[in-house]
Amino acid sequence: MIEEQLAQRLSAAGLTLATAESCTGGHIAHRITSVAGSSAWFLGGVVAYSNRVKQEVLGVSAENLERYGAVSQAVVEQMAQGVSRLLHTDCAVATSGIAGPGGGTPDKPVGTVWIAALYKDRIQSNLFHFEGNRLEVIEQSSRAALRMLLDLLKDFPAPGMP
Repeated sequence: MIEEQLAQRLSAAGLTLATAESCTGGHIAHRITSVAGSSAWFLGGVVAYSNRVKQEVLGVSAENLERYGAVSQAVVEQMAQGVSRLLHTDCAVATSGIAGPGGGTPDKPVGTVWIAALYKDRIQSNLFHFEGNRLEVIEQSSRAALRMLLDLLKDFPAPGMP
C-alpha cells in the first residue's frame, strides 16, 4: 500500500507530515492513520471544507479564492503551505476538488481535483480529472496525493534518505 511506502520513507528520514483536505474530507488522514506507528511522523490535518476555514485556519488569500476559486492551483498550494506552517511539519499534502455528484461546472466538472504535495520549500501541484462516483473520486484523489508526495520525496531526498 502506498501509505506504508510513505511511512517507511518518512520514518527513515525523520520527516513529519500534515494534511489539508477539502474534497477528500479526511480520507487521506484516515489512510495514513491506518498504518501502525503513524503517530511518529503524522502530526495531524485540517479538513477545510469551507472557504472561511481555508482563509482563517490555513491562510489562503481571499484574493486567490475570488480570482481562481477554491478548486485551483493557487489555493491548493496555499493550503499545503498553510497546514505545514500551522503544524510545523516538513511535508504536507492538500486537496481541493469536486467529488460530486453535484457541484460541477463546464469549466470544472465533477472529478476535477487539484492536489499539492510539499516537502520543505518545494511544492508540486497537479490537476486531475477523475472518473466515478463520489467515493471513487475521493479514493482516487487520496491515493494520488500520497503518490505525489512519495514521488516528490524521491526527487528531492533529505540528507540520509536512500
